Amino acid sequence: MNSYYYHRDGSEAVYLDHNRIFGDSGWNVVPFAMQHEKNLESAWSKYFVSEIEFGRDYSLWDKLVRVPKVIYSFESRRNLRKLLDEARIDIAHCHSIYHHISPSILGLLSKRGIPTVMTLHDLKIACPAYHMFNRGSICEQCKNGRLRNVVLNRCVKGSSALSTIIWAESLVHRTLKSYEKFVDRFISPCQFYIDKLVEWGWPREQFRHIPNFVDADCFQPEFSPGKSFLYFGRLSAEKGLSTFLRAAAVAGVGVRVVGDGPMLQELQDQSREHGWDVVFAGRLSGRDLHEEIRRCRATVLPSEWYENAPMSVLESYALGKPAIGASIGGIPEIVPKECGWTYSSGSVEQLAVLLRQVADLPDAIVSDMGQSARRLVETEYSSERYRQRISELYSELGVSL
Repeated sequence: MNSYYYHRDGSEAVYLDHNRIFGDSGWNVVPFAMQHEKNLESAWSKYFVSEIEFGRDYSLWDKLVRVPKVIYSFESRRNLRKLLDEARIDIAHCHSIYHHISPSILGLLSKRGIPTVMTLHDLKIACPAYHMFNRGSICEQCKNGRLRNVVLNRCVKGSSALSTIIWAESLVHRTLKSYEKFVDRFISPCQFYIDKLVEWGWPREQFRHIPNFVDADCFQPEFSPGKSFLYFGRLSAEKGLSTFLRAAAVAGVGVRVVGDGPMLQELQDQSREHGWDVVFAGRLSGRDLHEEIRRCRATVLPSEWYENAPMSVLESYALGKPAIGASIGGIPEIVPKECGWTYSSGSVEQLAVLLRQVADLPDAIVSDMGQSARRLVETEYSSERYRQRISELYSELGVSL
């Protein structure tokens, strides 16, 4: 179960690859998602729920119809009930459902006696705005149930209206204990999220640490290092891109940026104004993206929020490239010293020094680190290891394999 049923972001990559792995292992995988024009084909799409997309220009009536669904979706419960009447389901595995599908479905799954697990791709179960990040810095003001702060701070896209809707959604499901009562296990791709959520009052025994994965066979590595440093992903404030570009200018190194997002124009303007050596390549995927990664010296993930276990790092490794990551959230867990480097998140000075050091390293050393990175994904972060770990959790919940 996931809001989107097409390759959109990292969480969808994990969700769709998860389905493929278990389908290839002989499971009958039944998707449940939101209707969308980009969705993959599925025999089960007749049960998918109506689209809710905050960025769409809906009519006033369409907006009014969708608001209650964000808070508690009876449509999702009805559609899922029909699906469960047709399909024999042994276990439900949720990814990102939240306000598109709604946690309203969780109680129905429990009532039907279906064990439910949820992979955490963000911090939504604690932070209504997902990221524990607001106005350019880490924010934990909603700790201890102070959810009103999401409205006071306009945490959702800077909008009072949207923030109020998401506050109401969070308050309803906090009151119903939708996650606490009806999710048997949460899967966290990083240990940091487990520790943070336990700090916020969640029971540690409800969590399992299962890292993300990549299918290394789908990636052709290139160990010969290039000259420029690459960022690929969403261009938004929490990703720390301004810090990266300023640091690269101080270090005197070239940068390539792949992706799109709300900060694109601002970053382009800054680069032109200061004469920075930055190329914005736009949004790429598949072979085009892989080729960009293969040409770089190292990829950079300069995040300034509690990043989870970013797929961009694992994909870099699979393509034979070391990574430079901010020391925040779960990033340090997947950037061992033989595969990359870390620095204090938000520090232009530290990142500039590190970029210069990596630029000056002999190519042979950078190549060796890329090979170590590739070996790491072939062992610790392989699709087979992921399947084994998930299967063990399913067995723990009484699902015979």
